Amino acid sequence: MADKKKKKLPPSAQTYQAFAQEREVKSSLLKNCLKAFFVGGFICLIGQIISTMYVYFFDFTDLTASNPTVATLIFITMLLTGFGVYDRIGQFAGAGTTVPVTGFGNSVISAAIEHRSEGFILGVGGNIFKLAGPVIVYGVFSAFVIALIKTILLKWGGL
Repeated sequence: MADKKKKKLPPSAQTYQAFAQEREVKSSLLKNCLKAFFVGGFICLIGQIISTMYVYFFDFTDLTASNPTVATLIFITMLLTGFGVYDRIGQFAGAGTTVPVTGFGNSVISAAIEHRSEGFILGVGGNIFKLAGPVIVYGVFSAFVIALIKTILLKWGGL
């Protein structure tokens, strides 16, 4: 049924598609999942180490150490992205580097680096949140909806 909806390609395009499919590098789903799992877990381990250092050395509590930990992880990611290291890690691990908060830092700094030649205001300032902007908007909106639901349940539910 899906084949009927496909457009009929000219013979040269069909030949090219067959050529490309023969030479396409097949990747192992299990191998990719394991790499993403371990690299993402390693990033989280680094975050836990940073959090523990804030608690131990700087007299934060477990609760108050979370904000500087996130900021530190984003800062480290931005440095690694600027030096081109994070991109190589991302090519190796795939989603393992995009799911943690480090993926957010990478998307912000990548857009800034890409548009720096256009100037600081129109280039960097205008494009820095191109990718991260929707994440921020939907995150804030989702937090508002959850807080509204919680408030309604607490007020009317008598919890």
